[in-house]
Amino acid sequence: MKKLKMNKSASMILLIVGVLLSGCGKNNFSPEVRIMEKKELVADETDRSNTLIYAGENESTINPVLTYHDELTDIIFSGLMKYDGDGRPVVDLAESYEYDADNFTYIFHLREGVKWHDGETFQAEDVVFTYQTLIEDDSLSSSLTSDYEDIIRVEAIDDNTVEIQLDHYNAAILGYFTMGILPKHLLEGEDMNTTAFNQSPVGTGRYKFQEWDVAGGMIILVRNEDYYGKVPNIERLIYKTVAVESTKATMLESGEADLAWLNAGYAAAFRDREDYRTWDFSTADYRGVSMDMKSDFWSRNRDSIGVLNYALDKDSIVASVLNGQGEVAYSPIQKNPLGSNREANIYSYDRIKFDEEMERLGWKKGTDGIYERNGERFHFTIQTRDYEEERVDIANVMSAMLQQAGVEMEVVLVTRFDWTAGYDGFLSGFATPFDPDMAYKQFVTGASDNTMSYSDEKVDRLLEEGRHTEDEVKRREIYGEFEEVFSQNPGVLLVAYLNGNYVGSSAVDGLDPTRVLGHHAVGVMWNIEDWRIAR
Repeated sequence: MKKLKMNKSASMILLIVGVLLSGCGKNNFSPEVRIMEKKELVADETDRSNTLIYAGENESTINPVLTYHDELTDIIFSGLMKYDGDGRPVVDLAESYEYDADNFTYIFHLREGVKWHDGETFQAEDVVFTYQTLIEDDSLSSSLTSDYEDIIRVEAIDDNTVEIQLDHYNAAILGYFTMGILPKHLLEGEDMNTTAFNQSPVGTGRYKFQEWDVAGGMIILVRNEDYYGKVPNIERLIYKTVAVESTKATMLESGEADLAWLNAGYAAAFRDREDYRTWDFSTADYRGVSMDMKSDFWSRNRDSIGVLNYALDKDSIVASVLNGQGEVAYSPIQKNPLGSNREANIYSYDRIKFDEEMERLGWKKGTDGIYERNGERFHFTIQTRDYEEERVDIANVMSAMLQQAGVEMEVVLVTRFDWTAGYDGFLSGFATPFDPDMAYKQFVTGASDNTMSYSDEKVDRLLEEGRHTEDEVKRREIYGEFEEVFSQNPGVLLVAYLNGNYVGSSAVDGLDPTRVLGHHAVGVMWNIEDWRIAR
């Protein structure tokens, strides 16, 4: 068996980081993670003919109203709409639709004869139930609700017709209608947050849930022979729930997995090997440090987030940690069709500029070389999950660079994020692959996915205006202004956008890199019905 090796440049920079940090923040996995990794390496003994084994992510819930960056919800469930390869919403469970601009009302004409995976008939009441859950269930623990806050009425006209009325024009709403529809007959009266359905889902999509083997670390799906569209070529999908990045690479190497998203360092070990294939997708997935505005440190020092950009050699991070598989980030919607305003790219790697700006902000270096202001050292802590090796590497390199510049960013490795432990931020990743309005729920004050409590009146105004503006030229101007405002008052210390590096056995065929992928390179299965595996 060929040994996996990290690319040379990444190894060198990690060695530099180790020297600079003198052992701080080493990537040592906890005993719990080692035990989990060992379990995941147990070989699957089932028949693998026309079966794809995918080394995926850890999962606890499969429910589209609760999770939005999840490969499984996209293939088990169907929405009124779906995204095509170019990221445009097209009809799916809806056979057609009409829009009444005077009343901000959509009328969806549903496909007839569609069956839920349990054999029951899909109907308009299922659509009503799903969207009423999102807009009316105050107990719902979901980061998605801000996407649907403009909906004021959902009504079934008959079994195959649904009317959805908004209180404003919403430029992004057709894309949000891609969310999977839920079966009313199974979920009515259930607590959506805790229902057993979340671990045994029933949808109308291309694949049917069969079994969740928690001990074996896998979720088994079979193709939906009654699917209303093209029935997939691959009969069965075994989705391995894998947390540790090195485990995914090991599973590919040993033949225990057929396909996986790998970080750039591990993907490099498989390139140009005849028995493997690699696919490099473009993604809208950025990495950076999201600052928790609720923390005491940032409540006093929020004005000093942006200046940290001058102390980071982001090109070096992309070249080394990402093995060149990515690009420097300057905007949270930089890879969006309506984003990428270069006027927002206001920071460069410039240590002299950094020192000048720190002095302007009132920071002075202490005797130990660390900046101080008002008797407080520039020291903040961020949490990073220990099994996400690439994120750990990014965090440690950032920490080393900031340390050299006179700022202490302490990296604390955790197995699970702890939002109550008092950290000042975390090594984050987000994406806006479709409409730029996807940033709304992350950055508008009090929005459903604004976990770090970021708030800026201009940002609120611009994202609200962008959502409710119809003219695309005007929207581009609005989002361009948002990018500039955000760069001047950032809530995220942006570092890089990643490429989506997928590695698979040479037997796997059909992946289409046309689609710009989302967070964690999700979306690769957008055309899974066309995939094949030749054993």
